[in-house]
Amino acid sequence: MIQDIYPHKLRNEFRPDAKAGPDDLVMPWNGKAFLAAADFEKESLTYPKVSELKAGPNGLVYLFSIDAAGYYLLRCEAETKPEDVLANPSGYAFHTLQDLRRSRLEPRLNVYAAFTAYHLADWYDANRYCGWCGAKSAYDKAERAMRCPVCGKIEYPRINPACIIGVTNGDKLVTIRYRQGYGGMALIAGFTEIGETLEETVAREVMEEVGLKVKNIRYYKSQPWGIAADILTGFFCDVDGDDTIRIDENELKQAAWTTREEIEPQTLDYSLTGEMMQLFKDSKWPRE
Repeated sequence: MIQDIYPHKLRNEFRPDAKAGPDDLVMPWNGKAFLAAADFEKESLTYPKVSELKAGPNGLVYLFSIDAAGYYLLRCEAETKPEDVLANPSGYAFHTLQDLRRSRLEPRLNVYAAFTAYHLADWYDANRYCGWCGAKSAYDKAERAMRCPVCGKIEYPRINPACIIGVTNGDKLVTIRYRQGYGGMALIAGFTEIGETLEETVAREVMEEVGLKVKNIRYYKSQPWGIAADILTGFFCDVDGDDTIRIDENELKQAAWTTREEIEPQTLDYSLTGEMMQLFKDSKWPRE
């Protein structure tokens, strides 16, 4: 999955004393895309170093470290060009997260950095102003938070819990295709609502999307997914009783019981959904 960068290690603890060194990496962000050198033919992805910035380390916000390298956010205006940021902009361009996940790029840890930085950058943008009094918020100096200097309201990074669900019936698995967005084969998924457990989310989403009751709900694995500020939780479960699929046509264009031979592997091994479908295809999914 996207976060599987071993032997490299993400260090996401907040460091109020972090100071960018010349070899640390910068992720300039224009509100929609990151400035990076992405070579899709050579399958490589690099970010500029602090030493390459025209303005030096001014305005950098510490994000996280991977191994010994610090990654810093540099917020730019929407119309910013590479030459406005870098002394030598050759090979650099602003790329959306969707651009960077379309094909395999190396090192993998830099793709994961984009997913994680996107989560934080989008959160920072959404909390520039206090939601209570409207004053301009400031970076908190003690923790990862935005603090209102007027009324004191504190906002922390938002993480949305969601479930990926593999519903099984013997040697068949429910697969779906969404009516909008991602067009490939997928699994039932949905966000946890206020007041419910993850297991209740599983049962509700399956009933809502394909009209099935389930039993033997069992946790498999989790995954951070910065695209939607998610923490994805993977579950397998068994159909309970009637296995007739009744599709939610507002959300899905297809849902079916699929055999292992019919499973379409995803092109990239980035997602929890892809891993779970591959487990089923290989007959290695947890049955109990």
